[in-house]
Amino acid sequence: MPLPKPPAKRASILSPQDYENQAAPRPRKGSTQKSEPPAAPALLELLEPAAPVAAAAQAVKKVRPPVASVVSDAPKVATKATRERKPRHVGPPKIFVLDTNVLMHDPMSLFRFDEHDVYLPMITLEELDNHKKGMTEVARNARQVSRELDALAVNSSLGSGEGIALAKTGHREALGKLFFQTTLLNVQLPVGLPQGKADNQILGVVQSLRDQHKDRDVVLVSKDINMRIKARALGLPAEDYFNDKTLEDGDLLYTGVLPLPGDFWDRHGKTMESWQQGGSTFYRISGPLVPSLLVNQFVYLESPGVAPLYAKVTEITGKTAVLKTLKDYSHQKNAVWGVTARNREQNFALNLLMDPECDFVTLTGTAGTGKTLMSLASALSQILDDRRYTEVIVTRVTVPVGEDIGYLPGTEEEKMSPWMGALDDNLEVLARTDSGAGEWGRAATQELVRSKVKIKSMNFMRGRTFLNKFVLIDEAQNLTPKQMKTLITRAGPGTKIVCLGNLAQIDTPYLTEGSSGLTYAVDRFKGWPHSGHVTLARGERSRLADFASEVL
Repeated sequence: MPLPKPPAKRASILSPQDYENQAAPRPRKGSTQKSEPPAAPALLELLEPAAPVAAAAQAVKKVRPPVASVVSDAPKVATKATRERKPRHVGPPKIFVLDTNVLMHDPMSLFRFDEHDVYLPMITLEELDNHKKGMTEVARNARQVSRELDALAVNSSLGSGEGIALAKTGHREALGKLFFQTTLLNVQLPVGLPQGKADNQILGVVQSLRDQHKDRDVVLVSKDINMRIKARALGLPAEDYFNDKTLEDGDLLYTGVLPLPGDFWDRHGKTMESWQQGGSTFYRISGPLVPSLLVNQFVYLESPGVAPLYAKVTEITGKTAVLKTLKDYSHQKNAVWGVTARNREQNFALNLLMDPECDFVTLTGTAGTGKTLMSLASALSQILDDRRYTEVIVTRVTVPVGEDIGYLPGTEEEKMSPWMGALDDNLEVLARTDSGAGEWGRAATQELVRSKVKIKSMNFMRGRTFLNKFVLIDEAQNLTPKQMKTLITRAGPGTKIVCLGNLAQIDTPYLTEGSSGLTYAVDRFKGWPHSGHVTLARGERSRLADFASEVL
């Protein structure tokens, strides 16, 4: 039987809100750090050197075959078409003047501006030199920037007005040039601004460049909000550096859960195959819903009068996908160390946490959704009951909410214990689940549980390898993408890593929902067969905590 034709719009399959959650993030309006809309066809035709190549490129754009087939069949046309499909800025390249904090935030920011030019004021180099000493993240980034600038300056004249090609060191995505301030600029800034301050000197450079290059846009890029406000007050264009952001809007983050349309069985039932294996039912579906699915994504269908469907996507092959029904952890017989799921998303999360084939799990949600409790319960169950892992390693970022209390005495674990109050609270809940063991039995159980839980500091993770461990990273929203990569790459054979966090509670300076390491990991790992993510929606801590999270 022929497959049903997909509808013209995906909105008939998904609700507008669900489709928006699955869609790719849009670039920020008016920005030039990221890709802009493609040039008009007439302009592309003028840029073409020869008509045959243009026709071939247009044909490739219409057909859109896989990249591998294009490269193997016609490498010249593919290269041209690929270059044209990349959205480019219309008009002369812009000049971006970088503030020092941008370079110290992202050492590779020099190469993130596509075909536009980058200009470094001399005061920026002076500030980099002042921050290069020490072992902090800022000092390491400052030294990295100095090494990149040194590599660009080899066999080049820094004082020439032609600039240095940024693609010189192998960064082919950077098509612009790098310019240095080599002369003293006499700029008349408002009298109220102190002339010796570094920020005001950079503003003077931007003002001078605008006067020199009236045919080009000169934009200040800074992570300092007050610097951008000051620039706009002087009539100078300024914007934030947002190429480090995975998403522009936190609402577009992958949730890991997709509700099925009400007519799912009518649309997909005719071509569906089903079978049972290992106590689960599998459905092989084909149709318009498949392109919107990802591996290890959870789907559900709840309709009045019909048995609900809760399943996980286990395989996607071409235009077909395989759904596997879930184990019901809301029932007491399937309790994990005495913990049962209280809502749909918690059931999805426990299915991921108890899956031995899932090596990396991320759970996000507001306060009181059960992230830490479920993770600890599944860890203890798989360590003491299933013997799948040897111990739990718990770590978190030591970023205080308020004033820091200073240095703490004791060993590494004793220093970390004040930061692990949430762990102690959840261990106390898990130790009280066995009511029939008596006081001595509970004390023995608690001692056994404590012996299997190790608290480690993130500062000493570099170079380690965890074998058959259950690694729990709490408060992961305070991690930078670089720190997240450092922790995840510690995993050895048989290790499972679980990242927990609430993106609404970020305490690390300069981190936002879009640039957090947790957002970065969720976006990069979605669709990998050995990872999974669930956004927990409902709080189950108490009625007071639920109401407070809504109204406060």
